Amino acid sequence: MSALSLSQVRASYSARAVLDDASASFAAGQVTGIVGPNGAGKTTLLRVALGLLPFEAGAVTVLGRSLRDYSREALARAIAYLPQENAVQWPMLVTRIVALGRMPYGARDDGAAAIADAMARCDVAHFAARRLNELSAGERARVLLARALATQAPILLVDEPAAHLDPAHQLRLMELLRGEAARGVAVAITLHDLSLASRFCDEIVVLRDGHVVGQGAPADVLSDAALAQVFGIAAKRLDGNVLPWSRV
Repeated sequence: MSALSLSQVRASYSARAVLDDASASFAAGQVTGIVGPNGAGKTTLLRVALGLLPFEAGAVTVLGRSLRDYSREALARAIAYLPQENAVQWPMLVTRIVALGRMPYGARDDGAAAIADAMARCDVAHFAARRLNELSAGERARVLLARALATQAPILLVDEPAAHLDPAHQLRLMELLRGEAARGVAVAITLHDLSLASRFCDEIVVLRDGHVVGQGAPADVLSDAALAQVFGIAAKRLDGNVLPWSRV
């Protein structure tokens, strides 16, 4: 079942189309990767789905309802978002950071159980009394993911979760996202790393110049021809995983 879908969407920045006739769907219980060259429209697609960037044509559907029918509060409860926040150095206690994920529920919300659960799932409970700016990049990434999970939204959008992380922390974060999909969450992630995308994603959406040029299983949409056409590379393959190897 599609938890989030875009149908023939067009969106622009300063009269320049950055998404054009773009259609994609994101299913509950799956990790769907969004890949493409720099400037292809990956982050823009997430911003449109979040209602942060207006779209001029097409439709966006969230949990069976038009995006336009949602209030800001209701949409924030339906979709959790982990943006690219590579430079976050807030001197706030970790437990306070994670508690920000409950903001869509208002001041009277008793989200203690949700906060504790998110911190446990991301293995950051032992950081609770530390400040975010005291942690490593990998630790901060897990804290910020816990903040998103504390919302308990059925849809999770994540923008470049592996950026600026070492390989061990990249794998740990991707494993956490797979765990969320196993819990029934629709997880959509933008990625530059095609190896991670082919290994951890159930489906992949391929973008080029604002157009969705493919969606499907990694083996189908990351074919040799697609890699050459979209990314200008050739790859080697190991157990079905894509290893970018040379320019073409």
